[in-house]
Amino acid sequence: MNTFSTAALAATAFLVLVSQPVLAQQKLDAAKSEMVFVSKQMGVPVEGKFRKFDAQVAFDPKKPEAGKVSFTIDTGSASFGAPETDAEVVKPTWLGVAKFPQATFQSSAIKAVGGGKFEVTGKLAIKGSTQTVVVPVALTQAGGATTATGGFTLKRLEFKIGEGEWADTSMVANDVQVKFKLLLSGVPAL
Repeated sequence: MNTFSTAALAATAFLVLVSQPVLAQQKLDAAKSEMVFVSKQMGVPVEGKFRKFDAQVAFDPKKPEAGKVSFTIDTGSASFGAPETDAEVVKPTWLGVAKFPQATFQSSAIKAVGGGKFEVTGKLAIKGSTQTVVVPVALTQAGGATTATGGFTLKRLEFKIGEGEWADTSMVANDVQVKFKLLLSGVPAL
Protein backbone atom coordinates (compact mmCIF):
# COMPACT_ATOMS: atom_id res chain seq x y z
CA MET A 1 0.00 0.00 0.00
CA ASN A 2 1.46 3.38 -0.96
CA THR A 3 1.55 6.49 1.22
CA PHE A 4 -1.41 8.07 -0.60
CA SER A 5 -3.57 4.97 -0.02
CA THR A 6 -2.61 4.83 3.66
CA ALA A 7 -3.46 8.53 4.12
CA ALA A 8 -6.77 8.14 2.28
CA LEU A 9 -7.68 5.10 4.39
CA ALA A 10 -6.83 6.96 7.61
CA ALA A 11 -8.86 10.01 6.52
CA THR A 12 -11.84 7.81 5.63
CA ALA A 13 -11.68 6.02 8.98
CA PHE A 14 -11.51 9.36 10.80
CA LEU A 15 -14.57 10.70 8.91
CA VAL A 16 -16.55 7.54 9.68
CA LEU A 17 -15.73 7.84 13.38
CA VAL A 18 -16.58 11.55 13.51
CA SER A 19 -19.87 11.05 11.69
CA GLN A 20 -21.10 8.42 14.18
CA PRO A 21 -23.93 9.80 16.33
CA VAL A 22 -22.84 10.53 19.85
CA LEU A 23 -25.43 10.34 22.59
CA ALA A 24 -25.73 13.57 24.47
CA GLN A 25 -25.46 13.24 28.22
CA GLN A 26 -28.49 14.26 30.21
CA LYS A 27 -28.39 16.30 33.41
CA LEU A 28 -29.81 15.08 36.73
CA ASP A 29 -31.64 17.58 38.92
CA ALA A 30 -30.68 15.98 42.26
CA ALA A 31 -32.72 18.46 44.30
CA LYS A 32 -35.92 17.26 42.59
CA SER A 33 -34.94 13.59 42.53
CA GLU A 34 -35.15 10.91 45.19
CA MET A 35 -33.69 7.51 46.03
CA VAL A 36 -35.73 5.63 48.65
CA PHE A 37 -35.35 2.20 50.24
CA VAL A 38 -37.93 0.25 52.26
CA SER A 39 -37.17 -2.70 54.49
CA LYS A 40 -39.30 -4.50 57.03
CA GLN A 41 -38.26 -4.64 60.66
CA MET A 42 -40.27 -7.25 62.58
CA GLY A 43 -42.82 -7.14 59.75
CA VAL A 44 -43.26 -3.35 59.83
CA PRO A 45 -42.15 -1.33 56.75
CA VAL A 46 -39.38 1.15 57.52
CA GLU A 47 -38.49 3.75 54.89
CA GLY A 48 -35.19 5.49 54.43
CA LYS A 49 -33.55 7.55 51.72
CA PHE A 50 -30.19 8.49 50.35
CA ARG A 51 -29.63 12.23 50.48
CA LYS A 52 -26.58 12.31 48.16
CA PHE A 53 -26.34 10.55 44.83
CA ASP A 54 -25.43 11.34 41.26
CA ALA A 55 -26.29 9.81 37.91
CA GLN A 56 -24.59 9.93 34.55
CA VAL A 57 -27.13 9.29 31.82
CA ALA A 58 -26.59 9.21 28.05
CA PHE A 59 -29.84 7.96 26.61
CA ASP A 60 -32.07 8.33 23.56
CA PRO A 61 -35.46 6.59 23.98
CA LYS A 62 -35.47 5.82 20.25
CA LYS A 63 -32.08 4.04 20.53
CA PRO A 64 -32.10 2.57 24.05
CA GLU A 65 -29.56 -0.16 23.25
CA ALA A 66 -26.89 2.54 22.75
CA GLY A 67 -27.63 4.18 26.12
CA LYS A 68 -25.53 4.16 29.27
CA VAL A 69 -26.60 4.80 32.85
CA SER A 70 -24.43 4.90 35.95
CA PHE A 71 -25.09 5.88 39.54
CA THR A 72 -22.92 6.76 42.46
CA ILE A 73 -24.59 6.78 45.87
CA ASP A 74 -22.96 8.22 48.99
CA THR A 75 -23.75 5.43 51.48
CA GLY A 76 -23.06 7.79 54.39
CA SER A 77 -26.08 9.84 53.29
CA ALA A 78 -28.52 7.02 54.20
CA SER A 79 -31.18 8.37 56.53
CA PHE A 80 -34.19 6.91 58.28
CA GLY A 81 -34.96 10.25 59.94
CA ALA A 82 -34.07 8.92 63.40
CA PRO A 83 -30.62 9.93 64.72
CA GLU A 84 -29.97 6.63 66.55
CA THR A 85 -30.85 4.55 63.46
CA ASP A 86 -28.85 6.83 61.17
CA ALA A 87 -25.81 6.40 63.46
CA GLU A 88 -26.23 2.59 63.36
CA VAL A 89 -26.67 2.12 59.59
CA VAL A 90 -23.20 3.55 58.78
CA LYS A 91 -21.40 1.00 61.00
CA PRO A 92 -19.43 -1.96 59.57
CA THR A 93 -22.25 -4.41 60.35
CA TRP A 94 -24.61 -2.52 58.03
CA LEU A 95 -23.26 -0.29 55.22
CA GLY A 96 -19.65 -0.09 56.43
CA VAL A 97 -19.36 3.51 55.24
CA ALA A 98 -15.76 4.03 56.44
CA LYS A 99 -14.53 1.22 54.17
CA PHE A 100 -17.25 1.42 51.47
CA PRO A 101 -18.28 5.10 51.12
CA GLN A 102 -20.10 4.56 47.82
CA ALA A 103 -22.48 2.15 46.16
CA THR A 104 -22.46 2.11 42.36
CA PHE A 105 -24.54 0.93 39.43
CA GLN A 106 -23.29 0.60 35.86
CA SER A 107 -25.64 -0.42 33.06
CA SER A 108 -24.67 -3.12 30.60
CA ALA A 109 -27.88 -3.20 28.51
CA ILE A 110 -31.04 -1.14 28.04
CA LYS A 111 -34.09 -2.62 26.37
CA ALA A 112 -37.37 -0.94 25.38
CA VAL A 113 -40.45 -2.83 26.54
CA GLY A 114 -43.06 -0.41 25.12
CA GLY A 115 -45.08 2.57 26.28
CA GLY A 116 -42.13 4.60 27.58
CA LYS A 117 -40.93 1.65 29.69
CA PHE A 118 -37.46 0.14 29.66
CA GLU A 119 -35.45 -2.58 31.38
CA VAL A 120 -31.99 -1.52 32.47
CA THR A 121 -29.60 -4.37 33.26
CA GLY A 122 -26.37 -3.71 35.06
CA LYS A 123 -23.99 -4.33 37.93
CA LEU A 124 -24.90 -3.06 41.39
CA ALA A 125 -21.95 -2.86 43.80
CA ILE A 126 -22.54 -2.35 47.51
CA LYS A 127 -20.12 -2.99 50.36
CA GLY A 128 -17.64 -4.89 48.20
CA SER A 129 -20.24 -7.23 46.66
CA THR A 130 -21.46 -6.97 43.08
CA GLN A 131 -24.68 -8.44 41.68
CA THR A 132 -26.43 -8.17 38.32
CA VAL A 133 -29.83 -6.51 38.60
CA VAL A 134 -32.60 -5.73 36.13
CA VAL A 135 -34.31 -2.43 36.86
CA PRO A 136 -37.67 -1.57 35.26
CA VAL A 137 -37.84 2.15 34.44
CA ALA A 138 -40.78 4.24 33.20
CA LEU A 139 -40.24 7.61 31.52
CA THR A 140 -42.69 10.49 31.38
CA GLN A 141 -42.04 13.87 29.81
CA ALA A 142 -43.51 17.31 30.42
CA GLY A 143 -42.24 20.83 29.86
CA GLY A 144 -38.81 19.77 28.58
CA ALA A 145 -38.12 17.58 31.61
CA THR A 146 -38.11 13.81 31.82
CA THR A 147 -39.02 11.90 34.96
CA ALA A 148 -37.62 8.39 35.29
CA THR A 149 -39.32 6.25 37.93
CA GLY A 150 -38.68 2.68 38.88
CA GLY A 151 -37.60 0.25 41.49
CA PHE A 152 -36.34 -3.21 42.23
CA THR A 153 -35.82 -5.57 45.14
CA LEU A 154 -32.39 -6.45 46.42
CA LYS A 155 -31.45 -9.15 48.91
CA ARG A 156 -29.49 -7.31 51.59
CA LEU A 157 -27.56 -10.39 52.72
CA GLU A 158 -26.11 -10.82 49.19
CA PHE A 159 -24.43 -7.45 49.81
CA LYS A 160 -23.44 -8.22 53.43
CA ILE A 161 -25.81 -5.55 54.75
CA GLY A 162 -26.79 -6.50 58.29
CA GLU A 163 -24.14 -9.02 59.29
CA GLY A 164 -23.72 -11.00 62.50
CA GLU A 165 -26.79 -10.99 64.72
CA TRP A 166 -28.57 -8.83 62.09
CA ALA A 167 -28.40 -11.62 59.50
CA ASP A 168 -31.53 -13.03 61.18
CA THR A 169 -34.25 -12.22 58.66
CA SER A 170 -37.02 -12.61 61.26
CA MET A 171 -35.83 -9.29 62.73
CA VAL A 172 -34.96 -7.42 59.52
CA ALA A 173 -36.28 -8.86 56.25
CA ASN A 174 -33.80 -9.86 53.58
CA ASP A 175 -35.78 -8.08 50.84
CA VAL A 176 -35.18 -4.35 50.48
CA GLN A 177 -37.28 -2.38 48.01
CA VAL A 178 -35.31 0.34 46.22
CA LYS A 179 -37.41 3.03 44.54
CA PHE A 180 -36.35 6.12 42.67
CA LYS A 181 -37.67 9.19 40.91
CA LEU A 182 -35.13 11.06 38.82
CA LEU A 183 -35.72 14.39 37.11
CA LEU A 184 -33.57 14.69 33.99
CA SER A 185 -33.11 17.41 31.39
CA GLY A 186 -31.88 16.90 27.85
CA VAL A 187 -33.57 13.55 27.14
CA PRO A 188 -34.85 13.36 23.53
CA ALA A 189 -38.61 12.99 23.00
CA LEU A 190 -40.17 9.59 23.55
